[in-house]
Amino acid sequence: MKRQSKVFRKAFIFYHRLYQMPSSLASIEQMCYYTARQGESCARPIKIGSSDMSQKLTRKRKRKTQRTITRAVTHIRLIEANPGKLEALDELMSAYLALCQQYITYFCTEINPDKYTTPLFETELSDRWHRVTIQQAAGIAQSWRTKRHAAYEAYLEDLADWQRAQGEEPDSKRVEPTWNEWSIPELRVPCIQANVNVVVVAHSTDSMFDYWLRISTLDKGNPLRVPVKLASYHRKALEGKALNTSTLLVRRKGFWWLTLSFDEDVPLRTDPAAPSVGVDIGMANFLTTSTGEHYGSVHGKLRQRQKRDRKKRRRKAKLRAYLKKKGCTKLPSTSSASGQRLSRHVKQSINRAVNQMLAAHPQAHIIYEDLSVASMRFKARSMNAYLSASQLGHIPKQLVWVTAKRGMAAHSVQAAYSSQECSHCHYPDRANRPNQGSFRCIVCHHSEHADHNAAVNLASRFGDKELAACKNKQEVKALLLSRHENWKQQHRIVVVDPPAQLGLWGDLEASTGLG
Repeated sequence: MKRQSKVFRKAFIFYHRLYQMPSSLASIEQMCYYTARQGESCARPIKIGSSDMSQKLTRKRKRKTQRTITRAVTHIRLIEANPGKLEALDELMSAYLALCQQYITYFCTEINPDKYTTPLFETELSDRWHRVTIQQAAGIAQSWRTKRHAAYEAYLEDLADWQRAQGEEPDSKRVEPTWNEWSIPELRVPCIQANVNVVVVAHSTDSMFDYWLRISTLDKGNPLRVPVKLASYHRKALEGKALNTSTLLVRRKGFWWLTLSFDEDVPLRTDPAAPSVGVDIGMANFLTTSTGEHYGSVHGKLRQRQKRDRKKRRRKAKLRAYLKKKGCTKLPSTSSASGQRLSRHVKQSINRAVNQMLAAHPQAHIIYEDLSVASMRFKARSMNAYLSASQLGHIPKQLVWVTAKRGMAAHSVQAAYSSQECSHCHYPDRANRPNQGSFRCIVCHHSEHADHNAAVNLASRFGDKELAACKNKQEVKALLLSRHENWKQQHRIVVVDPPAQLGLWGDLEASTGLG
């Protein structure tokens, strides 16, 4: 008892000086409660008593006024390092990639990705490098598992839809959906996602360089010190910024490149009461808004370049198959420099379209569809190649990034049946789309551009809690059909089946029963 009172007196003196604790506290429990409440930085005064201690503190949630984004400064070439240091870095990269590929395969096939898992494979890397390898492999495997799961769920929904359609009205032209198992990710470009435990970026104060990289190597106790010299635009981007502890090292075409990053707070500029603008994503038009504007397209010169590149790829594939049949070990690649340039130019067109769309709607909530491109397939191979060249998966990422950079609000909503649902009567049906560019409802006969109709549907789905609670396409369709029935009741539209005798007017005796 004396020991407890002595401990209490010492703790009381310490916390009395720190928190200006009142002298009316009589026990360790009340003192701990007081200090905990003081640590929460409450604005109102606190009464210490048995009745107040049993009540929970109600705090108002402050409206978020800013968001933090991470900016990257890329293409910093490590050209000032001597060849001996770069050879040591190449040896490190070889061991790193081999171990990282082992963990990627392990996380994709055996267990769920866990960056804190116990090391399993033997390697000449240090324990710190081993942990960095596990973290990078876990991130790659988690992304692969998430995308594969979304694609498989979409396949199951398409298969169930096909089985239901075949049971109601068998259609020989409609092909049964098939599932092709995904291959395990393979590291082709040497890349290290390092942290401060293995790579330290330090300012240079006594030399002509801007930074020094201290990189742990296979030789324990002898780290590499690689100089970094920035270009003028690199210095301008990093001026007055606090660098993050994470770095990216990439080797391309025999050269090493460094990527640095820093965090930036961007204030939110979109008013909560601002109007919502739906944005539909497509191939004919990259972006179509609910206000009726279209931005960007793959048609025209990009489409012609895609056709030429596809022909080149097919010729290379035939040559590769012929050489493989002849027993050649060194086979030509099916990729081409023209195809890579086409991919970059398509992404540039997408970025331009996103910038133009956001410039036209600076004070609006951007509502876009949660699109899963991995599950999209066509019957014709040429259309699948066209889909791949359209880079549709890049559009949602660019929308999220540009809106965050500008302080605008962007929200994703359910994409199921957004292109088949009528924006007037909510009736979802495949027959509402007679072709790719037009929409005509088979119930209310509402007709307009198909992309504009989808954009209007997306704008109306923002804040729809019932639709957001749907877990699959079947629940979404059931909800839309129920809303369609409510629409018919409100407009007093009743579909009456024709009389059974209506088709017998050609036979007077059969239709009237009179001889």
